[in-house]
Amino acid sequence: MSDKSLENYTLLDIFGLLQENVAIVILADTAVNKYRVLARNNDFADFVEETGSYDDLIQKLWFHIAKSNEKVSEEYNAFVSYYGKFKGKYSRKIKVYPKGSDTPTVLQMTVYPIKDTTKYVYIMDELYDEYVQEYMTSGKVNTTIQNTFLFSMYVDLVNDTTSSISVTEVSEEVINADIKYSDWRMMTVNMIWPEDKEQFLKITDPEYLRTHLDRGRTTSFDCQMQNLEGKYIWVKLIFSRAMTSTEEDFRFVFMVQNIHDSSMQLMSELKKYEKLAQNDTLTELLNQGSIKAEINNSIDKYHRSGINVAMMMLDLDFFKKINDTYGHSAGDTVLKSLADLLKDFVAEKEAAVGRWGGEEFVIVYNNKTGDELYTIADELRKKVEATEFPKIRHVTCSIGVTQVKDEDTFEDAFDRMDKAMYLSKENGRNTVTLV
Repeated sequence: MSDKSLENYTLLDIFGLLQENVAIVILADTAVNKYRVLARNNDFADFVEETGSYDDLIQKLWFHIAKSNEKVSEEYNAFVSYYGKFKGKYSRKIKVYPKGSDTPTVLQMTVYPIKDTTKYVYIMDELYDEYVQEYMTSGKVNTTIQNTFLFSMYVDLVNDTTSSISVTEVSEEVINADIKYSDWRMMTVNMIWPEDKEQFLKITDPEYLRTHLDRGRTTSFDCQMQNLEGKYIWVKLIFSRAMTSTEEDFRFVFMVQNIHDSSMQLMSELKKYEKLAQNDTLTELLNQGSIKAEINNSIDKYHRSGINVAMMMLDLDFFKKINDTYGHSAGDTVLKSLADLLKDFVAEKEAAVGRWGGEEFVIVYNNKTGDELYTIADELRKKVEATEFPKIRHVTCSIGVTQVKDEDTFEDAFDRMDKAMYLSKENGRNTVTLV
């Protein structure tokens, strides 16, 4: 278009100028779920097909993870149809990825609804490099806590509406989406870890929020939820009721905060303390309290279901002599080596092994009779005798075996096992006795 004086330009000239310069012009119709490209310059020839599904277009424009062209998981596609409906003119910046490129192009997108129809005109224009640099780096000024929020929206329970939706993994800008709160809730529950779904439905229930949250108050709970990549991460779900002027006004801010790293670190620390509480510090087997609990649980299971339970107590022979001759350090080494042997011996069996105290160890077996465990115990006795231990080379053990009987208490079963072990000592050691 030649340069003309201001008075000589016509509206037709301006339309021609726009057609030459805008990146893409698209006409879409939600009623038939279809779009058609009306115009685009050569730089965007591969961005979208000439025509296609309107849902596919919305998915291409919005549903990729921010700062990459990676698509969101299939579960989140349930929201696609809500993102392409507009009540009035709408404008925002979007990042799109040309075909075969990992470098985004920033577009200014404006949507014009055609009055009294289900049709929209999309006009998209590429922004200048200077603005793109500013836009791509603007998010870096956010504080650490802001960067942990994945999702936020405003909820009006009275009208069953949502607004001001922001999905930071998709875009730094508020998203246009006309979604009822009731619909959002039943779609989002599909992204929640199965064991957490019941609690999610409880605290997001409109009646629960009305009766449990006063104006200005906040409630939250931690759960696992799928992120846009389809991976389950730990999040904190937060509901804060707005401080409105009337009790009958139920408006809330809802936010999802990413707490995965801190939760995993906390769980790791808790596991360490759990291990310290349950395991013997020297051998890392179950300690006396934990193996006693295993015995009680197995006895309870026997009384409820009749599943056989048998157990054994193993005591090293002449262990005091080992400590006196080689020193307590050598004795500790023997105990740790024996513990490793016992762990390997019961591996992949329905059994629990623990250190009762000193050189005494207890193993509880489910689905075993006393006679069956006697055979297993004798195999273990031979294995201990054949093992070469550091410094002392060989050591033997005495084992007592018993089977849980009807009406047995913990004391009844334990006393028989203890008695059987001492009978093995009295009968010359390095033997197994069943009582």
